[in-house]
Amino acid sequence: MLGPVILAASRSDRMRRLISAAPVTKQVVDRFIPGETVDDIVPIVEELTGKGLELTMDVVGEDITTPEQASAARDAYLELIERIAPLGLGEKVEMSVKLSMFGQALDGGHELALANVRPVVEAAAAIGTTVTLDAEDHTTLDSMFAIHEELRKDFPQTGCVIQAYLFRTEADARRLADAGSRVRLVKGAYKEPAEVAYQQKHEIDKAYVRVLRILMEGEGYPMIGSHDPRLISIAQELARRAGRKLDEYEFQMLYGIRGEEHLRLAAEGHRMRVYTAYGTDWYGYFMRRLAEKPANLRFFARSMVSKG
Repeated sequence: MLGPVILAASRSDRMRRLISAAPVTKQVVDRFIPGETVDDIVPIVEELTGKGLELTMDVVGEDITTPEQASAARDAYLELIERIAPLGLGEKVEMSVKLSMFGQALDGGHELALANVRPVVEAAAAIGTTVTLDAEDHTTLDSMFAIHEELRKDFPQTGCVIQAYLFRTEADARRLADAGSRVRLVKGAYKEPAEVAYQQKHEIDKAYVRVLRILMEGEGYPMIGSHDPRLISIAQELARRAGRKLDEYEFQMLYGIRGEEHLRLAAEGHRMRVYTAYGTDWYGYFMRRLAEKPANLRFFARSMVSKG
């Protein structure tokens, strides 16, 4: 299993320096991360929404070690919201945030992260859109869910992410599948111990379907985060059985992966949202994309051999 090895490398400063210095890296990273600045990303937003797609925007960066860096992350999102506001796209472009970027791991991190993310949620609401709180490793989830619950008191449209490979997730899904909730279901992309998470692909896939059924049969708004054709078909069938209309759930996929499928689903009338990341601190995000899917790793390896 190469996934755990790659995830370990995502936390290695030595591997970060090695991979970042490789001449081919930037052109491969560009497949998944289409820009480093707001100026880079605004044309991408216009292009994708012009094709009938929706977006969720992620300013990459997780290695926050000071409150000042956390404030800078907040400000980066506020700048993004300010720049896309004139486009008048509303909920077609939402934000995804990792609370680690907002200082969650620092001393007093729970309160700091809440204080930093609230202005982003407020600004998003002011332009007619919302924020989804990304899930990170299992040790951060109780804090994330508590912040999610607090934000929903004033901004009930605030979404969150749950990860199928964790044993706790079926219970979390039942708790979250209430009216007005927005829940993105993903398989999970962090290295987790066997005590808390399924380790085998077939176990994770089965758990994904169980959790997806809970969400589809609930009263909230499911967001299906998967590139797996089989899981996408199962999601469509579960939605049909639950009597859901096409605008009562959505698919989400990563920028740079299965782009033709994005357009196909949108053309069929599905809400199709593209998770689009940008920024200079791309390393951790990029390595998790490699770990999630062997095809991504093969693509990168071929490029290193042919162009490095």
